[in-house]
Amino acid sequence: MTAASSGAQILTLTGLRFDASLGVLDHEKIAPQPIQVDAELSLGRQPLAPRDDDLAHVLDYRRVRQIIIDECTAEHLNLLESLIGKLAQRLMQLPGVQGVRVKIAKLEIFDDCEVAIRVETGAW
Repeated sequence: MTAASSGAQILTLTGLRFDASLGVLDHEKIAPQPIQVDAELSLGRQPLAPRDDDLAHVLDYRRVRQIIIDECTAEHLNLLESLIGKLAQRLMQLPGVQGVRVKIAKLEIFDDCEVAIRVETGAW
């Protein structure tokens, strides 16, 4: 691949919102709360045009979205740090993924700010 025919490819999912069981407070252990996940998956250098127009030859973002939801809702975790580590490890296992950046925000902790943690792993 020449520089003119390829480029660094990053799959991005931004603003994915759903409820997850997360936190150490009593009410957080009883009821799921809204979170937002942003994820970037580095796929390294890729041809500017895929070899064909077949979904089987690329990373399906529908699959990535479902993995994020499944990992974040599989079980109650006390710490945001535990959840983001588990999610980053899972996303790094996807075929072709060389690096992962993930941000998870708890949306209703405080009225005046968002609480979030971000992790970056792998090659960028």
